[in-house]
Amino acid sequence: MGTPAFARTALDALAIAGHEIACVYSQPPRPAGRGQHEARSAVHMRALELGLPVRHPASLKGPEAQAEFAALDLDVAVVAAYGLLLPQPVLDAPRRGCLNIHASLLPRWRGAAPIQRAIEAGDPETGITIMRMEAGLDTGPMLLKRVVPIGPAATAGSLHDELATAGGEAIVEALARLDTLAPEIQGEGATYARKLDKGEARLDWSQPAEMLARRVRAFDPFPGTWFGHGDERIKVLAARAVAGPAGAPGTVMAAPLVIACGSGALEIMRVQRAGRAPMDAEAFLRGHALVPGTVLAS
Repeated sequence: MGTPAFARTALDALAIAGHEIACVYSQPPRPAGRGQHEARSAVHMRALELGLPVRHPASLKGPEAQAEFAALDLDVAVVAAYGLLLPQPVLDAPRRGCLNIHASLLPRWRGAAPIQRAIEAGDPETGITIMRMEAGLDTGPMLLKRVVPIGPAATAGSLHDELATAGGEAIVEALARLDTLAPEIQGEGATYARKLDKGEARLDWSQPAEMLARRVRAFDPFPGTWFGHGDERIKVLAARAVAGPAGAPGTVMAAPLVIACGSGALEIMRVQRAGRAPMDAEAFLRGHALVPGTVLAS
């Protein structure tokens, strides 16, 4: 049971390991692209390539959908970024329960955006938790963990791929050891990884440069961070915190593009204008008069 590319990696791992996959559940096809044609999810497409049956109900709350799920007579349901609520009858149907592949070291970062929030917070590591699901949001007992370091250049995109691979490996291991794994109740220290809000994407120069640099990486590739210059939004693709000279937040302090923040300064190294190819800061400045002393709006 999964929808995006993160879950597709787990599906591949289960298939390679030789598990009998009775059915694949994914979210329904949705309009996408300029033509708004219905597009199947990454998991849906991969399941068809593997010759597996696919179901994509809009909800699992109805008795008919729940009866169809129970009729599969499952040992285990594996869930990864599915995106639909699993009602109690669905959680109870498989003999060994529903196992979730969660992209954090629970109880750290429960919720919708654990990869991005871990980078944004400056966590030195994250990982995968295989958890037996219950009604609460990522609150179930933990069966297995795999730690993944967060490198200084890690983006949400690169870390996503590392965690997807680790998740596939971890669920195969958990299923192989299911009879011997001891469930561990989650302790204190839970944090909530709230869903990404596009309103957070605009860089607020009053914040510390270290925080902004982490946000640039955390929001790469989506939704991306940006700053305004005139009537234009400039997307920031790469940046780092530096010990620049003090100045009012938003002030361009030095070439090629070092901007004062609430503390420290942010050196912007790569940007993208709307409808244009990515470019480094020096190429961007050849067409924009952002000389030292220019003040950017927050």
